[in-house]
Amino acid sequence: MRIVLQNVVSAKVEVEGKITGNIARGWLLLVGFSIKDNSIIVEKMVEKLLKLRVFPDENGKTNKSLSDIEGEILSVSQFTLYGNVQHGRRPSFTDSAPYEEGEKLYNLFNSLIADKCGRIATGIYGADMKVTLVNDGPFTLILDSEELVCD
Repeated sequence: MRIVLQNVVSAKVEVEGKITGNIARGWLLLVGFSIKDNSIIVEKMVEKLLKLRVFPDENGKTNKSLSDIEGEILSVSQFTLYGNVQHGRRPSFTDSAPYEEGEKLYNLFNSLIADKCGRIATGIYGADMKVTLVNDGPFTLILDSEELVCD
């Protein structure tokens, strides 16, 4: 599982000209799943994610969590996070989770976040989406389940 996390002042996602998700200060999360992912990995990634302290305190140090700032989350599915460009000129997506499995894991991810922090908006899985954001900092992290120690 991979997540591109961006601290944002605001973000929104549109599908066919209609806003499906809109947040003020918080995180835009681009979320992708691999063929190796399962519900246990999703649960661990949500736990890790929600414990991160990536917002500045009064001294400019990254000491505040999403809950400390009462931030929101915009979660957008993005299977292209597992695009492989090692060979040729077009990306291969064979490492991305199959559509149905990815959708199931994405729904679980969003459900766990909603249960734990409540402030989540989403795009529509598999749709052609237009994402608009105002990155704060800019501050962007990449979380990869294969590289993280989830505590």
